[in-house]
Amino acid sequence: MPNDHIPAPMEGSSSFAARESLHVKQLEAQTSALRSSVICAFNQLLDLKDLNTGVHSTRLAEWGMRVGRELGLEEAELQNLEVAALLHDIGKVGIPDSILRKPERLDPEEYALMKKHSEYGWAVLRMLPGFERAALDILHHHESFDGKGYPAGLTGAEIPVVSRIVCVIDAFDAMVSSRPYRKGLPYQEAVRRLNEASGTQFDPVVVQSFLSFAESEMSPVFAAAGTSVSSAL
Repeated sequence: MPNDHIPAPMEGSSSFAARESLHVKQLEAQTSALRSSVICAFNQLLDLKDLNTGVHSTRLAEWGMRVGRELGLEEAELQNLEVAALLHDIGKVGIPDSILRKPERLDPEEYALMKKHSEYGWAVLRMLPGFERAALDILHHHESFDGKGYPAGLTGAEIPVVSRIVCVIDAFDAMVSSRPYRKGLPYQEAVRRLNEASGTQFDPVVVQSFLSFAESEMSPVFAAAGTSVSSAL
């Protein structure tokens, strides 16, 4: 009998699948490139606002990724961690320079406005597809482990793990870095304060993870501040 009812092999099916796979890879590459471009653009904006912020944010991203890997974060969380560390201060573009650059300590009203920067950062980043999770991590990076932080007063595991990591490394970097109204703290004093606030302001697991490599990271930090490590330690 003739094989009239036997379907002929689908010609080009393998080449079609290959083209589809290539198309998916191209889209993924374009998405990754766009994501990187957005991060770079925001970092440039931060540099225009405050020349010290870019170096600070890059340092936090490097530290944060080391802590995140040690704590076993999955790849998606690590990607959000990198974004949150790099752009945690993006909301400061909405804070007046008179507050950001004030050479004295902020008064209560000024400090209340400064605290809004995490909300401003969330409001900006949540509008960008693919940055929604990182926006939430930025929103909560000033929460305290004991619930006395801001803006939501979250406690313990209620705080996203990325936010807890950024909280620790951001605070430490702020302590050892100089500000218009004070000089940076010596390394050992910053470590003492970090340990003292472990379990209250900071997640103790994150603190111990960070301190396991912190001392070896101090040379470039103090060099940037014009201080030698030997005098700071």
